[in-house]
Amino acid sequence: MKLEVKGLSFDYSSSPILRDVNMELNPGDMLGIIGPNGAGKSTIIKCIDRILHPEGDMILDGNDMNQMKRMELARSIGYVPQCPDITFPTTVLDAVLMGRRPHSSWRFNEKDVDKALHALEMMAVSDFAFRAYNEISGGQQQRVIIARAIAQETGILLLDEPTSSLDIKHQVSLMEILSELAKDTGISVIMAIHDLNIAARYSQRILLMSKGRIVAAGDPMTVLNRENIREHYGVEALVKEEDGIPYIIPLKSI
Repeated sequence: MKLEVKGLSFDYSSSPILRDVNMELNPGDMLGIIGPNGAGKSTIIKCIDRILHPEGDMILDGNDMNQMKRMELARSIGYVPQCPDITFPTTVLDAVLMGRRPHSSWRFNEKDVDKALHALEMMAVSDFAFRAYNEISGGQQQRVIIARAIAQETGILLLDEPTSSLDIKHQVSLMEILSELAKDTGISVIMAIHDLNIAARYSQRILLMSKGRIVAAGDPMTVLNRENIREHYGVEALVKEEDGIPYIIPLKSI
């Protein structure tokens, strides 16, 4: 799916959060949104999913997203929040089956169950399918919520800090899964992420946000340089390169 965002702006009451954000996403793209705390990364994700209602235009495959019904949008865009959003008692399998609702309403069939079990297997949590969701660890819950979004079978995945609760093995595993999905199925991924090295390794393009605006955009080598890190993060860092991919070694705050 092709997504175009033009002139996106959003305020909380009298506080401006986003200003004139423009971006484009093509099928199979992996886009990383980075920036310091309060830069507006999560707000962009919530605006695209229409949890928030910004000013500006958002066009999905030529259709005005503001005119799309909620279920129509849910068949196109999957959202993984920063914090797991299930608070009621349910099994892990039932939590993932909720991702099938845009396709099946509440009448889940054998195909829906197969899709949910496959997503759980991809995320290495199929052994917990019949356990209570609130009895597994925070990292396992995070993987279940990502499995729910995968089972939703959308054209775009929005992920807000998807690696924050994961250990290093599962961080790498998740990013490899997302990369393979993008390559094999053409699904597009937008992730707001703090880890600059993960962003650099797995994103084809990066948007650097600061104070609600895009201050740099391009490939990882272009965006993740010492000057940008110093100016927008307040950190002196070494930026090394390996196989065309930058990796960042922070030295000190300034």
